[in-house]
Amino acid sequence: MAETSGSTTVSMKLGRIAQQAREMPQAVLTTLAHHIDIEWLREAYRRTRKDGAPGIDRQTAGEYARNLEDNLRSLLERAKSGSYEAPPVRRVHIPKGDGSQTRPIGIPTFEDKVLQRAVTMVLEAVYEQSFLDCSYGFRPERSAHQALRVVQSQTVMMAGRWVLEVDIRNFFGTLDHCQLRNIVRKRVRDGVLLRLIGKWLNAGVMEEDGAIEYPESGTPQGGVISPILANIYLHEVLDAWFVQQVAPRLRGRAVLVRYADDAVIIFTSELDAVRVAEVLPKRLAKYGLALHPEKTRLVDFRRPDRRAAPSSDADAGRSRPGTFDLLGFTHYWAKSQKGYWVVKQKTAADRLRRAIKRVAVWCQRYRHQPVREQWTALRRKLLGHFAYFGITGNYQALHNFSVRVIEMWRKWLSRRSQRAWISIERMKRLLEHYPLPTPRLRTSPVT
Repeated sequence: MAETSGSTTVSMKLGRIAQQAREMPQAVLTTLAHHIDIEWLREAYRRTRKDGAPGIDRQTAGEYARNLEDNLRSLLERAKSGSYEAPPVRRVHIPKGDGSQTRPIGIPTFEDKVLQRAVTMVLEAVYEQSFLDCSYGFRPERSAHQALRVVQSQTVMMAGRWVLEVDIRNFFGTLDHCQLRNIVRKRVRDGVLLRLIGKWLNAGVMEEDGAIEYPESGTPQGGVISPILANIYLHEVLDAWFVQQVAPRLRGRAVLVRYADDAVIIFTSELDAVRVAEVLPKRLAKYGLALHPEKTRLVDFRRPDRRAAPSSDADAGRSRPGTFDLLGFTHYWAKSQKGYWVVKQKTAADRLRRAIKRVAVWCQRYRHQPVREQWTALRRKLLGHFAYFGITGNYQALHNFSVRVIEMWRKWLSRRSQRAWISIERMKRLLEHYPLPTPRLRTSPVT
């Protein structure tokens, strides 16, 4: 996105908001919406993705841009006067896990995305001064790879010990509106912003059959403002509670790492881990949340050389360290090339299966497209997969994914017609003309 003179002005305003929030950490901020002016909306428009799916009005970014200035001025007037009506989000369902379940995604209208982006910019400037270092999801200059790097370094430093996997069941669908409003009002009490947030929470959801529902809890996953609201909520419910109240009372050391609604807590003391595992469900229930009973578990992750030697074959399995998953990676103990015990990370089995299945479905659906167009799309899919999963120690999983993609492509190219069978040798010649990317280790969480 190209910078503009208005971007500089908005950056200065964001800096002033951040400075005010930083200098008055306990104060309630009541005058924030006046910063949102036409230049602010222009910057919000600039930061809004233009290639996203349209909302219920089917208006694209290009159509909105044809009369951009008038549209933004009308949006500003309606937002400030209180006459803005948040339209329902369009809900689509995407496959989740093994494909037997789906994840609901909410798609706002493009104009709603712009206004949500404008309000998100204000909230980020305020709350980034309060958010803790243990939070990594959907925050400026923070990423999943940074969270993975911290988990890896901390487990190595603490010799593994005990890891509590925390998975909140249907967080975005069960987030309590009343609790969220109360949490936001502790820090932000600007009438315009609170009114807009309330309208988005109550906007409703249009299902694929055209029916509109008005859920009493949750915030649509996929909305522009949903990530910052989720972080505000979980900062209060989990981060600040654990770091400020729980950790100082523990016998040993404990480290929390959270990315959105996924988190792990690493403990040096088993007793501490058990106590927190017992009290955590009660803490979440107070705010209308619940742990996923199958995905939340306490893992004995002690380093292999710190564990007692098995006395029998029956004890051998129990004496091996467990593994845990976070952000699509399985964490496990292994020896480095120099013979040291290190925590390695590989693509989680379910994520690998899911990625392969998505490619197989795509190859089947688009098998009649020209080969060059298929090659271009598959190339993008491989590069995207390698960019995220291409970390040190994960080459084999990348290679397996690459091989399976080629197999799926060959399979469905062979089914374009009765005479379309492609032999292995012919596929090799095709790949010489249309080479697919080879696995690359682009990002390394190893410090």
